[in-house]
Amino acid sequence: MLRGRTRRGRGSYVADDDPLDAAQERRVRAVLALGGVPQTDLPDGVQQVRLRLLERAASGREAPRDVSAWAAVVASHLAMDWHRAKRRQERLGERLAALRPAEAPSGEETSVLSLAVARGLDGLPDAQRQVVVLRFYADLPVRSIAEQLGVPEGTVKSRLHTAVRALRARLHEDEVV
Repeated sequence: MLRGRTRRGRGSYVADDDPLDAAQERRVRAVLALGGVPQTDLPDGVQQVRLRLLERAASGREAPRDVSAWAAVVASHLAMDWHRAKRRQERLGERLAALRPAEAPSGEETSVLSLAVARGLDGLPDAQRQVVVLRFYADLPVRSIAEQLGVPEGTVKSRLHTAVRALRARLHEDEVV
């Protein structure tokens, strides 16, 4: 660690506890702020600079000749990293927004749709209702449904197809969709 090491001169550090003196910390904050880092993130940036200086000392490397200049360069790199991370987050947000439906149905629309689907399910024959519930509500794959019911997969697929077609017709008939 830097404990006990001292240097005199322009970029000096007194590293008993804090590798950055007050003037160096102000300079780091200024570089971060001028680099576009928001005020709320400045303390974290200063801590990152301290951490890198401590890591440098812990690895056995010699302290920089001008700690103040070194800290300013590290701060400028941190500011660039902050902007890169922000852009990455924005792009991720845009991609996620593109995956969402344009307009989500309101609570009332969802309730009306749920009631219509429930009525439509009630109107299906038992075998068709059973496969629809197992497939779409229990989220079981066709193979598992076939195994559980003891029928061929083709029978499950046929029942699903017929049931979905009947439900769709019922929803259009009721003018829900």
